[in-house]
Amino acid sequence: MSDESGPPHHGLLPERLRQAAKPGTLLLRLATTRSREGPLDGAWWPRSRDVGAELPGLVRALTEHLGPVVSVGLDADAWDEVPPRLVIDGRSVHIDRYPVGDDTVIVTRGDRDHFSLLVVPPQAAQEAALAAMARAVEAGGTGSARQILVSTGAGSEPPVEAV
Repeated sequence: MSDESGPPHHGLLPERLRQAAKPGTLLLRLATTRSREGPLDGAWWPRSRDVGAELPGLVRALTEHLGPVVSVGLDADAWDEVPPRLVIDGRSVHIDRYPVGDDTVIVTRGDRDHFSLLVVPPQAAQEAALAAMARAVEAGGTGSARQILVSTGAGSEPPVEAV
């Protein structure tokens, strides 16, 4: 029997965040120790796949909470025209290309401190995006970014390759 009182994970975000969340929103669960729980440290809902337009806002928000961000790793195939670096507020931020999938970005602070963020597709419906972002920041969450996006309807199953 399903609970029809609201969308899945509706209660995980305070109402003020639910109403404010829209593309470009960043939700974080930040734990700056080596023993962080779960595969994700937060979630980001960019407005587009334009790295030059989207990353400065993300880096500014993270810098405010974490200190200077030195690099952002992403799947270059999922983004438009990925430069090797961006200068944001006078600081050079390297853009590393990883085959991490279009549903994750890896942010590096300092030499070794990495934060993994779920990336909600820009075209996701608001309710699905909110549910995915809430799941990504659940304490003790164990779902992968792909699992979260698919289960909340914010993303789709990856295509099955023919063999």
